[in-house]
Amino acid sequence: MKKASWVIIGLLSIIIGLYPVIYLFIDRKFGLLGTKSVELLSNNVWNIMFYAHIFLGGLALLIGWLQFSKKLRNKYMTLHRRIGETYIISVLISGICGLYIAFFSTGGATSVFGFGSLALIWLISTFLAYKSIRNGKIRLHENLMIYSYAACFAAVTLRIWLPLLTIVLNDFIFAYRIVAWLCWVPNLFVAYLIIKNKSQLPTIYKNNA
Repeated sequence: MKKASWVIIGLLSIIIGLYPVIYLFIDRKFGLLGTKSVELLSNNVWNIMFYAHIFLGGLALLIGWLQFSKKLRNKYMTLHRRIGETYIISVLISGICGLYIAFFSTGGATSVFGFGSLALIWLISTFLAYKSIRNGKIRLHENLMIYSYAACFAAVTLRIWLPLLTIVLNDFIFAYRIVAWLCWVPNLFVAYLIIKNKSQLPTIYKNNA
C-alpha cells in the first residue's frame, strides 16, 4: 500500500510538474487564463510573475517528491542536497510570484485569501525547513518539508477537485472559490497525520537527512 501510494504521488507530481509546458504551445485563453481580462493578460509584470510561478512551481513539484526517498538519501546524499537546494530556490521564487498573482485570483476575495494563504504557508514552511537543517535539526527539517511539499502538492489536488466541483456545482467561479482552500487545507491535514504517525515510530530517519 505504501509503495503504491508512493508511485501514485510520483506519477501525479511528474505529470502536473510538466503541465506548465503546455502554456508554451497553446492559445493564451487556455485553462484559467480564459477567465482573465485582456488588460491583465497584457500586463508585463503579471505575465512575468505568472510564468515564473507555474514553471518554477512545476519544477519544485517535479523534483520535491524524490526528497522523501530514504534510499536516495542514504545512497546519494550529495544529490539529495542538490535537489533540496533547487527545490528551495524554486519555491522561494514561485511562492513570491504566487503571492503576487493571488491578488488577481478569479473569484474575488475568497480566492485571493485562499491562494494568498497557500503561498505564505508554502514560503514559510520551506524557509523554516531550510533554517532547521542549517541548524542541524534534522527531524524538524523533515517534518517541515512534509508540510512544504503538501502545500506544493496543491497544484495536483487543485486539478483534481476543480473539474469535479465544476461538474457537480455547474458553476466554475463558485467551484474555484472553494478549491482555493480545498486544494491545500486537506493536504496539510494529511501532512499532520503523516508526521504524527512518524513520531510514534522508532527513530528511523535520524541519520538519513
